[in-house]
Amino acid sequence: MKLEDYALVGDCETAALVGLNGSIDWLCWPDFSSPACFAALLGTSKNGRWRIAPKERPHKVTRKYRDHTLVLETTFETSSGIVALTDFMPIRERHSDVVRIVRCIQGRVGMEMELCVRFDYGRTVPWTGTFRRNEWAAAAGTGVVYLRTQQHLRSDRAVASAEFSLRYGEQRSFVLTYVSADESAPRRVNAQVALRQTEAYWLKWTEKSQYTGAWKGAVERSLITLKALTYRPRGAIVAAPTTSLPELIGSDRNWDYRYCWLRDGAFTLESLLSVGYHDEAKAWQQWLLQSVGSDVRQMQIMYGMHGERHFPECELPWLRGYADSGPVRIGNAASEQRQLDVYGEIADAISTMKRAKLHVDPRLLDVQEKLTEFVAKICRQPSSGIWEQRGGQRQFTYAKMMAWLALNHGVEAAKRREIQGPVSRWRRIRNRLDQEICRRGFNRSLGSFVQSYGSRTLDASSLLIPIFGFLPFDDERVCGTIRAIEQHLMRDGFVYRVKPRSRQEREASFLPCSFWYVHNLTRTGRISQAEKHFERLLKVRNDVGLLSEEYDPMEGQLLGNFPQALSHIALVNAARALDAKRS
Repeated sequence: MKLEDYALVGDCETAALVGLNGSIDWLCWPDFSSPACFAALLGTSKNGRWRIAPKERPHKVTRKYRDHTLVLETTFETSSGIVALTDFMPIRERHSDVVRIVRCIQGRVGMEMELCVRFDYGRTVPWTGTFRRNEWAAAAGTGVVYLRTQQHLRSDRAVASAEFSLRYGEQRSFVLTYVSADESAPRRVNAQVALRQTEAYWLKWTEKSQYTGAWKGAVERSLITLKALTYRPRGAIVAAPTTSLPELIGSDRNWDYRYCWLRDGAFTLESLLSVGYHDEAKAWQQWLLQSVGSDVRQMQIMYGMHGERHFPECELPWLRGYADSGPVRIGNAASEQRQLDVYGEIADAISTMKRAKLHVDPRLLDVQEKLTEFVAKICRQPSSGIWEQRGGQRQFTYAKMMAWLALNHGVEAAKRREIQGPVSRWRRIRNRLDQEICRRGFNRSLGSFVQSYGSRTLDASSLLIPIFGFLPFDDERVCGTIRAIEQHLMRDGFVYRVKPRSRQEREASFLPCSFWYVHNLTRTGRISQAEKHFERLLKVRNDVGLLSEEYDPMEGQLLGNFPQALSHIALVNAARALDAKRS
């Protein structure tokens, strides 16, 4: 199936991808970074999945989320009748559950259910057993899953299955629960009670949003998706719930995104705070402090949900990869890179919390003070870039601009006596860096900022220069950069990160960049063009409003890890910018 065919359900600790065919093809349990027990997304059905669907091939399948929630409803229309499949994950108390309720809403429909659990990313065949004909368990390694239902079950070759028929008004519920291997069997879950409680949770959460603009539905769905990608016990925010979904079919650019990038977390924080979500910001603040520790010199670009620092990268040869685009990787070697921009993003997040009048932990101010001094010492050094290229360090323009931002926020905080430090020296270094960026990061013959000092390579990250306030939107250098990106990095209205140097380096358009472009158009007064491009981007979302990392306009398909937090963040911010100009 295409990525567009998947929807997301989750409990704010992990998430599952549900296909249009009624199959859950991806689920890491018990949390986002755990080994997957359903890995058909990256392999075959033998690598684990859970399918509930009509026996007869439906002639029409539609789906939607229940209003303002993460409860998914898929409707199958067959020649004999219509059934609705409701999928959700209750916000967990002790254990994590996936609940599936199938209900006949017209006629009579024959149904089939097949559950194949394969632990350790689809490799390990568990011990299985059926109890009382309607309870089934699978156990291997550190985990056990229990399936409870009213339906009689069969078990063969470590697969649970059932066939049944539903008439109008009849329904069946199936509840799958994960427990650790040293625990006893979990309590049974009442599916209808769990549904009511899950709906109530999401309705209460969405009611807090202060966004009332023109694209309320799209923004709300993005906000719900961002909330679903938060790890509720600690406040961490994962970049995506998946690994190794390729940036381009047939390429080997497949990376594990089930970790917490400080950049993405800071961007998410700003988006959530802008529409009134303070609790998430408070939780992320505490996760940040716990993860980073007191020595900013050791700050990484990414951490695990629990604050882990080490993610050795390896390949899983038994999985063929999505659309046969291997290798499948777990871990991420980019965690070892030093990216100078991350210091500016953290400083900006701290500033955002202050503007929102959020209580800022005194330790976070200590981090800002140390961070400003550290950046003052290292800002002239090369670093890795925002796109995490693995070709060595350079003087990346965006990285330098974000170092400037860290210094600028530090100077302003010191002036307000929130932190202490050598303000005059910080100001001198900031001003010198400002001049250096404008002299060495701007190519006069191109009339544009470029990827790194002295290069001629255009980079869409330059669209963030005015968004973060390094230069005003009406500055001629900013306008020249927008024109250059329109001329060289756009195709069919979509923005690419960089222009490929060869056919082998071809990639799809990077969706966050396209939303950054909308933001720039809006703030430079090109409102009608901005709205046109924004509406085009909204059409790229799948039928339930989800976006991946990239989009290939040539093939008309979403690519990259899915759903992608950064894409939804950029959507929210572009909508807010447009609304501010329209009001």
